Amino acid sequence: MDPAEQIHQLEADLQELGSLLEKAERKRAQELLKQEQKKVEKELAAKRQQKEQQARREADPSAASKAAYTVKITSYAWDQSEKFVKIYLALKDVHKIPPENVEVNFTERSFSVLVKELDGKNHQMTILNLLYPIDEKDSYKKIKTDMVLVMCKKQTTKKWDCLTMVEKQSKEKEKPSGDANADPSDGLMSMLKKIYSEGDDEMKRTINKAWTESQEKNIRGENVMDF
Repeated sequence: MDPAEQIHQLEADLQELGSLLEKAERKRAQELLKQEQKKVEKELAAKRQQKEQQARREADPSAASKAAYTVKITSYAWDQSEKFVKIYLALKDVHKIPPENVEVNFTERSFSVLVKELDGKNHQMTILNLLYPIDEKDSYKKIKTDMVLVMCKKQTTKKWDCLTMVEKQSKEKEKPSGDANADPSDGLMSMLKKIYSEGDDEMKRTINKAWTESQEKNIRGENVMDF
């Protein structure tokens, strides 16, 4: 199979794995899909590097000894406007290399960045499972001083709470689970019991007095606790 076709197939595999991960609900299934994603990402980076080395050898047979190795970009920042999600990649001297050495590819729910031959290395990053779909045709890159700016065009003006669906799922899992059917007064009673147990004699007398008065009002049908 042609190297370009292999790369295309691997990118398609990554896209499908991202879609499956988005739908997966079981933790074990999510972990298995994430492991497979990492394998495909590694294979994709290797194929891209092989393709680059092959092209370099064909252009200059002596270039094989100068082939760069690929490192993963792990640090980035992002923000958004009404129309775009913007990802900032800090790469020293990236503005000094040929613009064609910076490749950014978009799909509806992902993007990948490959910066070739910067400081003797290739730099690569893939973000899968974007929170919402983007318009890949209107998405683009900007090269600034020591920085690559990836501009993902939103399909809608909806505000993004995070960059990827996986981040959203992680945040939701961290939220404390509350009982929607719980009686709000239970929380108040727990708080009063805590104050009573930790308070001094004067505090205890005040709470006892308030409790007695509230019970008397309940008997009269007023149903009010007055402090």
